[in-house]
Amino acid sequence: MSDTPPSVDLRTDQPHPARVYDFYLGGKDHYGADREFGEKVLGICAPLRPLARANRRFLARSVALLARDHGIRQFLDLGTGLPTSPNLHEVAQGVAPEARVVYVDNDPIVLAHARALLTSRPEGATDYIDSDVVDIDRIMAQAARTIDFDRPVAVSALALFHFLPDPRPAELLAALRDRLAPGSFLTISHVLPALQDVAAAYQGAMGMGTLRDRDEITALFGGFEFLDPGLVDPFDWWPELDPAEQGPTGEIAGLGACGVARKPLG
Repeated sequence: MSDTPPSVDLRTDQPHPARVYDFYLGGKDHYGADREFGEKVLGICAPLRPLARANRRFLARSVALLARDHGIRQFLDLGTGLPTSPNLHEVAQGVAPEARVVYVDNDPIVLAHARALLTSRPEGATDYIDSDVVDIDRIMAQAARTIDFDRPVAVSALALFHFLPDPRPAELLAALRDRLAPGSFLTISHVLPALQDVAAAYQGAMGMGTLRDRDEITALFGGFEFLDPGLVDPFDWWPELDPAEQGPTGEIAGLGACGVARKPLG
Protein backbone atom coordinates (compact mmCIF):
# COMPACT_ATOMS: atom_id res chain seq x y z
CA MET A 1 0.00 0.00 0.00
CA SER A 2 1.18 3.52 -0.71
CA ASP A 3 1.00 6.61 1.45
CA THR A 4 1.35 8.90 -1.57
CA PRO A 5 -1.88 10.95 -1.48
CA PRO A 6 -3.95 11.65 -4.59
CA SER A 7 -3.59 14.97 -6.38
CA VAL A 8 -6.61 16.46 -4.61
CA ASP A 9 -6.38 17.37 -0.93
CA LEU A 10 -8.14 14.50 0.83
CA ARG A 11 -6.78 15.43 4.28
CA THR A 12 -4.86 12.22 4.63
CA ASP A 13 -3.43 13.44 7.93
CA GLN A 14 -6.83 12.82 9.56
CA PRO A 15 -8.78 9.55 9.90
CA HIS A 16 -11.69 9.21 7.53
CA PRO A 17 -14.58 6.74 7.97
CA ALA A 18 -14.46 5.34 4.42
CA ARG A 19 -10.72 4.77 4.57
CA VAL A 20 -10.89 3.30 8.09
CA TYR A 21 -13.58 0.88 6.88
CA ASP A 22 -11.30 -0.01 3.97
CA PHE A 23 -8.60 -0.75 6.55
CA TYR A 24 -10.94 -3.09 8.44
CA LEU A 25 -11.66 -4.91 5.16
CA GLY A 26 -7.99 -5.36 4.38
CA GLY A 27 -8.04 -2.93 1.45
CA LYS A 28 -5.27 -0.62 0.29
CA ASP A 29 -6.93 2.80 0.11
CA HIS A 30 -5.99 4.14 3.53
CA TYR A 31 -3.20 6.14 5.11
CA GLY A 32 -1.29 6.34 8.35
CA ALA A 33 -3.92 8.34 10.24
CA ASP A 34 -6.60 5.85 9.19
CA ARG A 35 -4.54 2.86 10.28
CA GLU A 36 -3.68 4.50 13.58
CA PHE A 37 -7.32 5.20 14.35
CA GLY A 38 -8.40 1.79 13.07
CA GLU A 39 -5.90 0.03 15.31
CA LYS A 40 -7.15 2.08 18.25
CA VAL A 41 -10.74 1.05 17.55
CA LEU A 42 -9.77 -2.60 17.09
CA GLY A 43 -8.09 -2.36 20.47
CA ILE A 44 -11.49 -1.37 21.87
CA CYS A 45 -13.41 -4.00 19.90
CA ALA A 46 -11.37 -6.52 17.90
CA PRO A 47 -14.51 -8.16 16.41
CA LEU A 48 -15.18 -4.97 14.45
CA ARG A 49 -12.96 -6.28 11.66
CA PRO A 50 -14.87 -9.57 11.16
CA LEU A 51 -18.11 -7.59 11.51
CA ALA A 52 -17.08 -5.32 8.63
CA ARG A 53 -16.23 -8.34 6.53
CA ALA A 54 -19.50 -10.06 7.41
CA ASN A 55 -21.34 -6.90 6.37
CA ARG A 56 -19.56 -6.96 3.02
CA ARG A 57 -20.49 -10.58 2.46
CA PHE A 58 -24.10 -9.76 3.37
CA LEU A 59 -24.03 -7.19 0.56
CA ALA A 60 -22.98 -9.84 -1.94
CA ARG A 61 -25.55 -12.40 -0.76
CA SER A 62 -28.45 -9.95 -0.70
CA VAL A 63 -27.71 -8.49 -4.14
CA ALA A 64 -27.30 -11.95 -5.66
CA LEU A 65 -30.57 -13.16 -4.14
CA LEU A 66 -32.52 -10.12 -5.32
CA ALA A 67 -31.16 -10.44 -8.84
CA ARG A 68 -31.59 -14.21 -9.07
CA ASP A 69 -34.78 -14.96 -7.12
CA HIS A 70 -36.70 -11.68 -7.41
CA GLY A 71 -35.69 -10.53 -10.89
CA ILE A 72 -34.32 -7.17 -9.76
CA ARG A 73 -32.30 -5.49 -12.49
CA GLN A 74 -31.93 -2.00 -10.99
CA PHE A 75 -29.89 -1.10 -7.91
CA LEU A 76 -29.39 2.22 -6.09
CA ASP A 77 -26.57 2.19 -3.53
CA LEU A 78 -26.60 5.02 -0.97
CA GLY A 79 -23.37 5.92 0.80
CA THR A 80 -21.23 3.76 -1.45
CA GLY A 81 -17.87 4.18 0.21
CA LEU A 82 -14.59 3.07 -1.32
CA PRO A 83 -14.68 0.30 -3.93
CA THR A 84 -13.95 -3.11 -2.47
CA SER A 85 -14.30 -6.14 -4.72
CA PRO A 86 -16.76 -7.56 -5.24
CA ASN A 87 -18.57 -4.29 -5.79
CA LEU A 88 -22.35 -4.26 -5.99
CA HIS A 89 -22.41 -4.01 -9.78
CA GLU A 90 -20.02 -6.93 -10.09
CA VAL A 91 -22.35 -9.13 -8.04
CA ALA A 92 -25.54 -7.96 -9.78
CA GLN A 93 -24.10 -8.23 -13.27
CA GLY A 94 -22.58 -11.59 -12.41
CA VAL A 95 -26.15 -12.84 -12.09
CA ALA A 96 -27.78 -10.58 -14.70
CA PRO A 97 -25.30 -8.88 -17.07
CA GLU A 98 -27.97 -6.34 -18.05
CA ALA A 99 -28.33 -5.03 -14.48
CA ARG A 100 -28.11 -1.27 -13.99
CA VAL A 101 -26.45 0.17 -10.88
CA VAL A 102 -26.20 3.71 -9.53
CA TYR A 103 -23.79 4.56 -6.71
CA VAL A 104 -24.36 7.64 -4.52
CA ASP A 105 -21.84 9.40 -2.30
CA ASN A 106 -20.67 12.98 -1.76
CA ASP A 107 -17.26 12.11 -0.45
CA PRO A 108 -14.26 13.45 -2.42
CA ILE A 109 -12.34 10.32 -1.49
CA VAL A 110 -15.00 8.11 -3.05
CA LEU A 111 -15.25 10.45 -6.03
CA ALA A 112 -11.50 10.12 -6.58
CA HIS A 113 -11.98 6.35 -6.88
CA ALA A 114 -15.24 6.48 -8.87
CA ARG A 115 -13.65 5.24 -12.08
CA ALA A 116 -13.09 1.89 -10.42
CA LEU A 117 -16.84 1.69 -9.77
CA LEU A 118 -17.88 2.48 -13.30
CA THR A 119 -16.51 -0.56 -15.12
CA SER A 120 -19.81 -2.05 -16.18
CA ARG A 121 -20.41 -5.04 -18.36
CA PRO A 122 -21.38 -3.86 -21.85
CA GLU A 123 -24.88 -5.34 -21.49
CA GLY A 124 -25.62 -3.27 -18.36
CA ALA A 125 -24.75 0.15 -16.97
CA THR A 126 -23.31 1.83 -13.90
CA ASP A 127 -23.30 5.47 -12.85
CA TYR A 128 -21.98 7.52 -9.94
CA ILE A 129 -23.85 10.47 -8.41
CA ASP A 130 -21.95 13.01 -6.35
CA SER A 131 -24.66 13.91 -3.84
CA ASP A 132 -25.49 14.00 -0.16
CA VAL A 133 -27.59 10.90 0.51
CA VAL A 134 -30.33 12.99 2.12
CA ASP A 135 -30.89 15.01 -1.07
CA ILE A 136 -33.46 12.63 -2.55
CA ASP A 137 -34.66 15.12 -5.18
CA ARG A 138 -31.17 15.39 -6.64
CA ILE A 139 -30.55 11.66 -6.41
CA MET A 140 -33.79 10.71 -8.13
CA ALA A 141 -33.30 13.24 -10.91
CA GLN A 142 -29.76 12.13 -11.69
CA ALA A 143 -30.35 8.42 -11.17
CA ALA A 144 -33.14 8.59 -13.77
CA ARG A 145 -30.39 8.75 -16.39
CA THR A 146 -29.76 5.08 -15.63
CA ILE A 147 -32.72 3.76 -13.63
CA ASP A 148 -36.41 3.60 -14.57
CA PHE A 149 -38.22 4.39 -11.32
CA ASP A 150 -41.49 3.11 -12.75
CA ARG A 151 -39.98 -0.35 -12.31
CA PRO A 152 -38.75 -2.01 -9.09
CA VAL A 153 -35.42 -0.86 -7.70
CA ALA A 154 -33.33 -2.35 -4.90
CA VAL A 155 -32.05 0.44 -2.63
CA SER A 156 -29.18 -0.34 -0.29
CA ALA A 157 -27.91 1.65 2.68
CA LEU A 158 -25.17 -0.47 4.24
CA ALA A 159 -23.23 0.76 7.26
CA LEU A 160 -24.60 4.23 6.50
CA PHE A 161 -27.32 5.30 8.91
CA HIS A 162 -25.21 5.01 12.05
CA PHE A 163 -23.31 8.01 10.63
CA LEU A 164 -26.53 10.08 10.40
CA PRO A 165 -28.26 11.55 13.46
CA ASP A 166 -32.00 11.31 13.95
CA PRO A 167 -34.29 12.16 12.27
CA ARG A 168 -32.32 12.22 9.01
CA PRO A 169 -32.49 8.48 8.14
CA ALA A 170 -36.26 8.36 8.70
CA GLU A 171 -36.77 11.53 6.65
CA LEU A 172 -34.60 10.24 3.83
CA LEU A 173 -36.42 6.93 3.69
CA ALA A 174 -39.87 8.52 3.87
CA ALA A 175 -39.03 10.71 0.88
CA LEU A 176 -37.63 7.77 -1.05
CA ARG A 177 -40.32 5.23 -0.14
CA ASP A 178 -43.14 7.13 -1.80
CA ARG A 179 -41.21 7.38 -5.08
CA LEU A 180 -40.28 3.73 -5.44
CA ALA A 181 -42.40 1.38 -7.52
CA PRO A 182 -44.23 -1.46 -5.76
CA GLY A 183 -42.00 -4.50 -5.59
CA SER A 184 -38.91 -2.39 -4.84
CA PHE A 185 -36.55 -3.48 -2.06
CA LEU A 186 -34.72 -1.80 0.81
CA THR A 187 -31.55 -3.27 2.31
CA ILE A 188 -30.06 -1.85 5.51
CA SER A 189 -27.19 -2.81 7.78
CA HIS A 190 -26.49 -0.96 11.03
CA VAL A 191 -24.39 -1.35 14.18
CA LEU A 192 -26.04 -1.97 17.55
CA PRO A 193 -25.69 -0.32 20.99
CA ALA A 194 -23.16 -2.97 22.04
CA LEU A 195 -20.64 -0.85 20.11
CA GLN A 196 -21.11 2.18 22.37
CA ASP A 197 -17.37 2.51 23.07
CA VAL A 198 -16.61 2.34 19.33
CA ALA A 199 -19.22 5.03 18.62
CA ALA A 200 -17.64 7.22 21.30
CA ALA A 201 -14.25 6.86 19.61
CA TYR A 202 -15.75 7.89 16.27
CA GLN A 203 -17.52 10.83 17.89
CA GLY A 204 -14.27 11.99 19.44
CA ALA A 205 -12.23 11.71 16.24
CA MET A 206 -14.78 12.53 13.53
CA GLY A 207 -17.89 13.86 15.24
CA MET A 208 -20.13 11.05 14.08
CA GLY A 209 -21.64 7.85 15.36
CA THR A 210 -25.35 7.22 16.12
CA LEU A 211 -26.37 3.94 17.68
CA ARG A 212 -29.86 2.47 17.32
CA ASP A 213 -31.36 -0.65 18.83
CA ARG A 214 -33.17 -3.35 16.87
CA ASP A 215 -36.58 -1.74 17.32
CA GLU A 216 -35.27 1.58 16.00
CA ILE A 217 -33.63 -0.10 13.03
CA THR A 218 -36.80 -2.07 12.33
CA ALA A 219 -38.74 1.21 12.32
CA LEU A 220 -36.55 2.45 9.46
CA PHE A 221 -38.14 -0.26 7.30
CA GLY A 222 -41.63 1.19 7.87
CA GLY A 223 -43.85 0.62 4.83
CA PHE A 224 -41.75 -2.34 3.67
CA GLU A 225 -42.27 -6.03 4.44
CA PHE A 226 -39.27 -8.04 5.62
CA LEU A 227 -38.03 -10.99 3.65
CA ASP A 228 -37.16 -13.98 5.79
CA PRO A 229 -35.34 -14.18 8.13
CA GLY A 230 -36.11 -10.54 9.07
CA LEU A 231 -33.67 -8.34 10.96
CA VAL A 232 -30.75 -10.53 12.01
CA ASP A 233 -27.01 -10.56 12.58
CA PRO A 234 -25.16 -10.28 9.24
CA PHE A 235 -23.95 -13.89 9.27
CA ASP A 236 -27.51 -15.15 9.91
CA TRP A 237 -28.96 -13.71 6.71
CA TRP A 238 -29.16 -16.66 4.29
CA PRO A 239 -25.71 -18.04 5.21
CA GLU A 240 -26.33 -21.05 2.95
CA LEU A 241 -25.90 -18.71 -0.02
CA ASP A 242 -22.25 -18.22 0.93
CA PRO A 243 -20.75 -21.67 1.59
CA ALA A 244 -17.24 -20.27 1.25
CA GLU A 245 -17.69 -17.99 4.27
CA GLN A 246 -15.28 -19.01 6.99
CA GLY A 247 -14.33 -17.95 10.48
CA PRO A 248 -16.14 -17.73 13.82
CA THR A 249 -19.45 -15.93 13.99
CA GLY A 250 -20.08 -15.90 17.72
CA GLU A 251 -17.60 -13.10 18.29
CA ILE A 252 -19.70 -10.63 16.30
CA ALA A 253 -23.12 -11.74 17.55
CA GLY A 254 -25.18 -8.79 18.75
CA LEU A 255 -22.88 -6.13 17.29
CA GLY A 256 -24.76 -5.45 14.07
CA ALA A 257 -28.08 -6.07 12.35
CA CYS A 258 -29.21 -6.28 8.76
CA GLY A 259 -32.31 -6.97 6.76
CA VAL A 260 -33.98 -6.82 3.36
CA ALA A 261 -37.60 -5.75 2.88
CA ARG A 262 -39.96 -5.24 -0.05
CA LYS A 263 -42.44 -2.50 -0.82
CA PRO A 264 -45.82 -4.25 -1.08
CA LEU A 265 -47.16 -4.95 -4.55
CA GLY A 266 -50.72 -3.96 -3.65
